[in-house]
Amino acid sequence: MSPSDARPTVVRYTAGERTTHWLIALTFVLAALSGLVLFHPALFWLSVFFGGGPWTRILHPFTGLFMLIVFLSFAATVWDHNRMQPADWQWLRRWRDVVNNREEQLPEVGRYNAGQKLLFFVIVACLAGLLLSGLVIWRAYFSSYFAIGLIRFASLLHAVCAFVLICAILVHIYAAVWVKGSIHAMLGGTVTPGWAWKHHRAWFRQITHAAHPRTGPD
Repeated sequence: MSPSDARPTVVRYTAGERTTHWLIALTFVLAALSGLVLFHPALFWLSVFFGGGPWTRILHPFTGLFMLIVFLSFAATVWDHNRMQPADWQWLRRWRDVVNNREEQLPEVGRYNAGQKLLFFVIVACLAGLLLSGLVIWRAYFSSYFAIGLIRFASLLHAVCAFVLICAILVHIYAAVWVKGSIHAMLGGTVTPGWAWKHHRAWFRQITHAAHPRTGPD
């Protein structure tokens, strides 16, 4: 196939964004599985993937911290794109059109839609809760500085935040599969102009204008 025959594409995610995303995904899986080992004895068999119970207890908090650090670097690059706009609230009010895939009846969407933005801030809130509660219950370094009542509350908060985060990530995965082309965008970094126009029209207008700005009169 000659270059002229290749389908035109639009850059959706840079190589750095994709690398960071998949690094977060990998460390999330490791943190979630090791956390489940510590959550209930029925799931202790998962510790075999981490070298046994003691190693699971050691590795879990460090894996979580590494994931948080990587996520913060990613969040800093996409924070502005995730700010809620008036059109986003209108998008949420038309949730029936969203679930029925009637995108032509929805407000034009920027780089992320309102659902993606809410999911982003749910993840931010959960990670903040996991960090604060995790420090309190981290027996090797910090738990001796706190009262037993606070440690018990932190343990409960940690479990709740972890549960909500796992559910949020499952929604994220489902949405990526549901919207055809999303996974390819995070793997290859590009989408077709038709995909961008259909799903993120305001963003497509923005990048098209940036690439081909109109010149004023001389």
